[in-house]
Amino acid sequence: MRSFSGRDILSLKDFERHEFMRVFEIAQQLEPIARNRRNTDILKEKTLVTAFYQPSTRTRLAHEAAMIRLGGQVTGFSDAKMTRAGDFYQESIKDTVKMLEYYGDVIVMRHFQQGAPHEAAKWASIPVINGGDGWGEHPTQVLTDLYTVLREKGRLDGLKWLAVGDMRMRTMHSLAYGLTQFDCPITFVSPPDMSLTDDFKKELSEYSLDFKEVEHVEQAIADADIILVEPVVQPDYSKSVDEREGELALTPANYTITRELLETKAKSDAILLHSLPRMDEIPVDVDATRWSRYWEEAFNGVVMRMALLALVLGKME
Repeated sequence: MRSFSGRDILSLKDFERHEFMRVFEIAQQLEPIARNRRNTDILKEKTLVTAFYQPSTRTRLAHEAAMIRLGGQVTGFSDAKMTRAGDFYQESIKDTVKMLEYYGDVIVMRHFQQGAPHEAAKWASIPVINGGDGWGEHPTQVLTDLYTVLREKGRLDGLKWLAVGDMRMRTMHSLAYGLTQFDCPITFVSPPDMSLTDDFKKELSEYSLDFKEVEHVEQAIADADIILVEPVVQPDYSKSVDEREGELALTPANYTITRELLETKAKSDAILLHSLPRMDEIPVDVDATRWSRYWEEAFNGVVMRMALLALVLGKME
């Protein structure tokens, strides 16, 4: 197995099956620290640098919380407009990263440009973690999703997935790449203008992913063990901030997971995931049902980042 020490976490296309399982194993070892709201000294001599060119609640704070739980320090920025990268100078990724690597031991970057963390990794002498890049990928979120399923179901192989939302999203891309390493058929449901591109479908076929597309969630929900939902009312991920004004459209029924739909169509032991934030695609009355796992998923986001930080910084192997 390749060592994770010093390794960039940029894409799930880089992961082999046994590497997924090793990350999950480390996460399970570290989970009691977060579950019991304790801090340790595993990374007491290390500093995380956050470079967030787009807004974030869970991804940025989960990384920061993970670093603090492990005894490390955190510095960085959450608004590029407050840096030379976002003001008059429009400092390049190369120049920014060459500075950031002096300020810490690992960088987590979210950027509106697809491929920006990959560019950063070319110039950085410390590990770079992709916290979401435009319409590209979001590997740490999907590692969180897979870990959540593993902890809830005790396995990954043999589970049928239903993914509902905008298939242009970075989360959906990473999910599809991740599932290529497991025996997990997946059905995609999305508006026609947000469906899988032909190039992406060709790529997934080359990876031997068992997938299909349907038009309405009711056509597939009865068979699903895992229901993963993302909004179809989306911001433009190619911009640092989406500043559209006025009322946003509501989610069509085809892509909404209601309590009634779950009660009448879904498996009784299916689990419902959402990386959040949500619009109206999952009404709040679903929160207290037996299907919802998005709050546990959010907790697992801290656990997963703890595992990744411990691994790439060489404190666990």
